[in-house]
Formats: sequence, C-alpha cells, structure tokens
Amino acid sequence: MRICVYGPGAIGGHLAARLAKGGAEVSVVARGAQLEAIRARGLAVRAADGVIECRPRASDDPAELGPQDAVVVTTKVPALPSVAARIAPLLGADTPVAFVTNGIPWWYFDWHGGPREGDRVPEADPGDVVRRAVGVERAIGGVIYSACSVAEPGVVEVTSRTSKLILGEPDGARSPRAVALAAAFKAGGLPCSVSADIRTDVWAKLLNNLSNGPVCLLTRRHMRDTFADPAIRAAAVRVVEEGMAVAAALGRPVPGSAEERIALSADLPHKPSILQDLEAGRPMEVEALFMAPLRLAREAGVPTPTLSLLVALAAQAAEAAGLYKRV
Repeated sequence: MRICVYGPGAIGGHLAARLAKGGAEVSVVARGAQLEAIRARGLAVRAADGVIECRPRASDDPAELGPQDAVVVTTKVPALPSVAARIAPLLGADTPVAFVTNGIPWWYFDWHGGPREGDRVPEADPGDVVRRAVGVERAIGGVIYSACSVAEPGVVEVTSRTSKLILGEPDGARSPRAVALAAAFKAGGLPCSVSADIRTDVWAKLLNNLSNGPVCLLTRRHMRDTFADPAIRAAAVRVVEEGMAVAAALGRPVPGSAEERIALSADLPHKPSILQDLEAGRPMEVEALFMAPLRLAREAGVPTPTLSLLVALAAQAAEAAGLYKRV
C-alpha cells in the first residue's frame, strides 16, 4: 500500500514510522531541517515498544512522489491552505485523505444531519480551500493520542507509554478504505480503530487540548509540572466540564468524568503541541483548537467562563509572540 504522510513532524513522523514498520510503501512531504535529516539519515522514532528506524522517500514536492493509495495529513491546521495548494499530485481517482489534526475539523458538519448539515468551519478551512482541493468525499477523520516531540531533526520522541489512532468516515460508515488504512497502522504496532462516531472522538480528544493547551501555554511548563498546582488542576477540570457541556449540546456527549480526563495527562512530562509551536516560533493553532469550540458554545447557548478566560489569555500570549493573528 502506497501511503504518503504529509507533514512528518512529531505526530507525522511517528505515524510514518509505524506505517513503514508494518510494511507499507511510505513517502513523506517534508521541508527544512526535517526533510534534510530524513533524506540523509532516515527517520527514527523512540517509543515505549522500542526504536523504529526507516528511510521513507522524502520530498518537498508532492509531484515527485506521485499518486498514492492513501494520504495522511498531519500538519498543523494553519498549514492546511498550503497543503491544499500542493496536494493534487498525490491524489489518484480514489485516493482517500485522512486528516489527523487537532481541533474542530473542516469536514465536521458534512454528513452531520439535522439543521447544521453542511455548515462550514471557517476556523479550520478559511475560504473553503481544503474543501475545493481535496473534496469531502475523500476525507477521513483522524484522532491521535500520542505525546510526541521532535528531539532533533529526523528523530521523534514518544513520551506516552501507549498511543492509539482512531479513524472514522464523516458519514459513520465502516468503509473498506478506512479499514485498510487502520490495518496498515496496526501492522506497525500502533493500535488503530475505525469509529462509527468520529465526531464524539473528536470532542473527547479536544477536551484534552482545551484543558492542557491554554494552561501549559501560560505556565510554559509541561503537563506534570503544571497540573501539580491544585488551583490550576481545578481550573482545568472546570474547562473539561464546560467542554463536555458544549459537546452534549451538539449531540455528542463524551462519557466519563472531567477529573478522569485530566488524570490521563496530568502525570506526563510532555509539553502540549501548541506550547511546542510557541517555543519553536511556528504559527499556532488557536483558531481551530480554541476559537471554533468557543463559537460553537456561544451558538449552542452554553456558558464557558473558565475556558473563555484561559483562551483569551492564551490568544494574547500567541499574539504577543507574533504567531497568531485574530480573524
């Protein structure tokens, strides 16, 4: 199976290595130091189950790689317009594109049903550039649980003891293409399931991002140190409770308690990706990750006082760093 990972940073590098370990013919669209390192030395992933080393074909030009059986997009949401502008050479007549990204995805209201069917998520796809370039009929949703960072160019460190990937069609079907892609990841040792309700899975992961991201962005510390403060941990629990109320109001109740969700990440010495972006000087995912959920909360009439405050503070920090501009 020919699979291209578009954006082999921390998460993308981990996924590319898993696919290669499972026997897929893997290529990556990369740039800068990561591209040069992968070309020169290959890709190495240090995970709890060992070190995975591979040498995927790497290029900054999708035209050099050609049509694929599947594409997995793992760039940050602010980079999606550039992906849309360049992805065409990777797409055959039936090539699916799995978007393993944070926040409310651009396809969220397609095949959603009800009065919001077909609504857009401009925070994730301003101007519908991804929709026009890829088409919702190709899209597969992706939710990843894996605490990763780029230790050095070409080397990915996986902090979490376990990782998992969830794929799902926007229409809820257990499609052959989603099953085949999940099997490719499982062959490489990464647990991967096909969900019949990917939107609930999106919210479940988003609750982690909403609670971890703003507070760690403000403390500039990893999750274990940040949540060691009882007051911060209590605020994060309130954020999760508010997020769960929004998800429920939109018809996607997330099971479990807020405290249980905080406990999943409170012991990890890992910096959330949005803090990694700040420290690396990369554009930050404030819109899709924070602003879109807050807009949906307002539209649903759900109060989010704690989340609104933390997001306002985090957004100002991102603006002050020159890595985010309000739209």
